[in-house]
Amino acid sequence: MNPRDKGDPQAAVRSGDVTKWLHAWRAGDTQAGDLLMRVLYRELHDMARRRRRAERPGMTLQTTALVHETYLRLVDQRRVEWRDRGHFLALAATMMRRVLVDRARARRAGKRGSGEQAITLTDAASAGVNSADQVLDVDRALERLTAAYPRPARVVEMRFFGGLELEEIGAVLGITERTVKRDWAFARAWLTRELA
Repeated sequence: MNPRDKGDPQAAVRSGDVTKWLHAWRAGDTQAGDLLMRVLYRELHDMARRRRRAERPGMTLQTTALVHETYLRLVDQRRVEWRDRGHFLALAATMMRRVLVDRARARRAGKRGSGEQAITLTDAASAGVNSADQVLDVDRALERLTAAYPRPARVVEMRFFGGLELEEIGAVLGITERTVKRDWAFARAWLTRELA
């Protein structure tokens, strides 16, 4: 680990030291663990901010609340053998999805029969999802996609719920950006049909 990066967590992200910090933390280096958590918290905040930008005004879950909920769920994953930054981002997207879905279920339980309209993934991706029913509809459709086509479903999860860019998704999944674009296009068409 580069000592000068210990004081600047963002330098670790730029230089790719996150993986080294993960390994050092697992080996018992508490200082690496503290710095790592600061870096990963910032990563979560960036993901949540991108996700919130896609939403319509009036959503009740603020960026910081989404980050805190996701962070708490991630640090509770004690059995995870963190491999690298990409592994963290993939799990963070899953946790962010669970936070949003759990929040939507709770809101829906309080508003039975509210007359929500159906939504397509194209609408959701471009205009944002702003209701509990819409989040739950996308989640259920994504579960069906996962059963049939797991990799395109992961692309959607990381893009839609995690707010990751196509290049980042390719790095996480170990595939080219071109393949990510194909998977994204396929998954959007598949989910649009399911949500229609």
